[in-house]
Amino acid sequence: MPTLLLVRHGRTDANATGLLAGWTEGVGLDDQGRAQARDLATRLAGLPVRLAAVSPLQRCQETADELYAAARAHDGGWGEARRVTVDAIGECHYGAWTGRPLAELAQEDLWRTVQDHPSRARFPASQEHASESIADLQHRAVAAVRDLDRLVEAEHGPDAVWLLVSHGDVIKAILADAAGSHLDLFQRFVVGPASLSVIRYTATRPFVIRLNDGGHDLSGLAPTRPKDETPRGDAAVGGGTA
Repeated sequence: MPTLLLVRHGRTDANATGLLAGWTEGVGLDDQGRAQARDLATRLAGLPVRLAAVSPLQRCQETADELYAAARAHDGGWGEARRVTVDAIGECHYGAWTGRPLAELAQEDLWRTVQDHPSRARFPASQEHASESIADLQHRAVAAVRDLDRLVEAEHGPDAVWLLVSHGDVIKAILADAAGSHLDLFQRFVVGPASLSVIRYTATRPFVIRLNDGGHDLSGLAPTRPKDETPRGDAAVGGGTA
């Protein structure tokens, strides 16, 4: 099945000052975040991306803008690939926690649940902001990714590459599912601003190809014809060459 590139948005002022932005409007990339996005865009520009699914929030849309600009400037790049905005890969709905300092939230009882038992964590309701559980977040995000992956395969074949631009907790939840980890272990995954993680779903199992990649060569992610007859969903015995 296709190769999925999971991109977290670049840094924002909220990231830099320790605020939980959530679905707050008007949170865009800061200068460092734009530089991070441009750097990643240069690395991705030569890959044969067929589809980009993007969170509706401004910081993700701005990150995607940088990726597309670099792809259009690259000879043979993917700058005309289909781009869709997908609510289901949007940020977690943090409810009453939205917009508050992380240092302040760390003093609340719920913080320890979020850290140690996130499968039990539900964010407090708010009249201003929607709220959900982390389990709800994982369910909607994974369902959306699986549906999009099937769509990409149906339209472009099993060797297609597509990307998703989303948020730290969303990507961590997707990675935990792909790795077969219980949701209570999802805090063990680190997903930095403008980082790249890579998953390849197969009929047998998902493979986590890269995690929180911040600067390595990406040419190996372009599809190549297999050199042997190993079934597409089977792991290489002995570790393989990838």
